[in-house]
Amino acid sequence: MSMGTNIKDVAHRAGVSPSTVSRVLAHNPRISRETSERVMAAMKDLDYHPNAVARSLVKKSSETIGILIPSEIGQFLQNPFFPEVLRGIANIAQQAGYDIFLSTALQGLDDGERLTQMARSKRVDGVILMTARVQDPLLDVIRENGIASVLIGRPAEAEGVAWVNNDNRKAAYDVTAHLLSLGHRRIGFIGGSQELIVTLDRLAGYSDALQEHHLVVDPSLLYFGAFQEEAGCDGMVRLLALADRPSAVVASDDVLAFGAMRAAGELGYRIPEDMAITGFNDIPLAKLANPPMTTMNVHIYELGQAAARLLLAQIAHPDAPAPNQLIEHELVVRRSCGAWIPFGQEIGV
Repeated sequence: MSMGTNIKDVAHRAGVSPSTVSRVLAHNPRISRETSERVMAAMKDLDYHPNAVARSLVKKSSETIGILIPSEIGQFLQNPFFPEVLRGIANIAQQAGYDIFLSTALQGLDDGERLTQMARSKRVDGVILMTARVQDPLLDVIRENGIASVLIGRPAEAEGVAWVNNDNRKAAYDVTAHLLSLGHRRIGFIGGSQELIVTLDRLAGYSDALQEHHLVVDPSLLYFGAFQEEAGCDGMVRLLALADRPSAVVASDDVLAFGAMRAAGELGYRIPEDMAITGFNDIPLAKLANPPMTTMNVHIYELGQAAARLLLAQIAHPDAPAPNQLIEHELVVRRSCGAWIPFGQEIGV
């Protein structure tokens, strides 16, 4: 396209007014099919691509979903959970004719400032937040600016905030109860940051299961770090150094579980004979681990799809109550927990 080509050139080529070209770009139903096809042909001949910002001014919509990438971008990129959520979001956005705008950490701007900038610039029609924190100023920004938004996770204060989540407390209870059913009584817990609600919910479910079996939660069996393999490795090293080490570990993320398995193996422990390990999320690599990993399937792709659907509903109906949705979870039993199953099979509980 020539740098000088503009909407007037398209209008002249098609034999219509510039305002008619604008209406074609806005998919105005009053424009005839014949006129629309003539304008589109002129655009093709001139290799003209309409500016997305200009189009949004005409339509009063950017047709773009914003996704706020957490400041801890390394953690975001290294954990397969997030790309799979993005895949689900992209699937629904594409069906609805929406683009996706990823906002990554900008020098000098915190997450709240980035979110405010996204909202006021009109670059996006709504935004999806990827993490839920105990103290979360982003939710205040959303409420103050009236931003169409969906949180992936459970907000500490749900009023006025749309969200999609799993019942993480029940899911962690289920996986811990499974280890208890196999005879384990000293069970460690390796979690993510305690600033994240998902960590606290999964810790609560782990505690629920122990207390139901009249077991006291031992603080020495708890370890918290980033959702990265190295944290899982460090956590397992500390647990194995205990005089009364655990016989099993619940890792609140598959990546943490991979780190725990690596540390146990390097220290000479056999899995599951000497140490049972379970993960969380059921990322594709879980079944390829050695041994294959018992984990909680939280249906990551469906989480992303649901978040996109809820956001599009908010964009279409901004005055409607903020919706929320729970996605089912399923325990997938493989070999790392010590429950014997036929080779090549796995059991959904």
